[in-house]
Amino acid sequence: MIPFDVAQWWPTLATIFVLVLYQSLLAVAERVNPKAMARSSHAHLRAIWFDAIARRAGTEILAVQTLRNSLMSATMTASTAALALMGTISLAAPSFNAMAADGITATDLLTPRRALELVLLLFLFVSLVSSVMAVRYYTHASFIAGMPADALEKRSWIAIGENYVRKAGLFYSTGLRYFVLITPVVVGIVHPLAGPIAAVLVTAVMYKLDQSHPVEV
Repeated sequence: MIPFDVAQWWPTLATIFVLVLYQSLLAVAERVNPKAMARSSHAHLRAIWFDAIARRAGTEILAVQTLRNSLMSATMTASTAALALMGTISLAAPSFNAMAADGITATDLLTPRRALELVLLLFLFVSLVSSVMAVRYYTHASFIAGMPADALEKRSWIAIGENYVRKAGLFYSTGLRYFVLITPVVVGIVHPLAGPIAAVLVTAVMYKLDQSHPVEV
C-alpha cells in the first residue's frame, strides 16, 4: 500500500478535480441544453452553413476555401500538439524509466509531479487525436462541398457533409480546449500550490467563453 501524504498530494488532486469536474458539468450542460453552450450551438451553425452553401450554385469555391482555412487551422493544432507531446515525453521519459529500476519503493513510483506529468501527456494526446480527426472530417467535407450544386450525386451527400462539418468542429474545439486545460497542469508541475488556483481561474474564463450568445432572428 502506498502511503498517502495529504499535505503533499492535495494540490495535485485539487487541480485534477477542478478540471475533471468542469469537463463533466460541461458535458451534462451540453446534453441538457445544447443551444445554451457555445460548442454545441456552433456545431449546429456549421451544419446549417453547409446545407445552405451546398444547395446554392456558384458557391463551391467559397465553400472549399472556408473548409480549407478550417483544415489548415486544425492541421496547425495537430502539429503543435504532436511537437508538445514528443517534447513532454522526452523530458518525462527519464523519470518514467526510473520506475523500472531496482530498489525503487512504491512511494517513489507515484509522486504528485509524476501524476501531473501523466495528466499532461493525456491532455496532449487527446488534443492531438481530436485535431487529427478534425482534419479527417474537414478533408472529406471539402470534397462534398466542391461538387457542383446541380449534380445529382451531391444531393445524397449533403446530409453526410453536414454531419462531417459538425463532427470536425466538435473535434477541433476539443483539441483547442485541452490545449488550454494543460495550463493549470503545467503550473502545478512548476509549483504545486499554484495548480488549484490556476485551475479555478482557467475554468472560470472558459465558463464565460462556453456560454452561447442568443441570436435574435
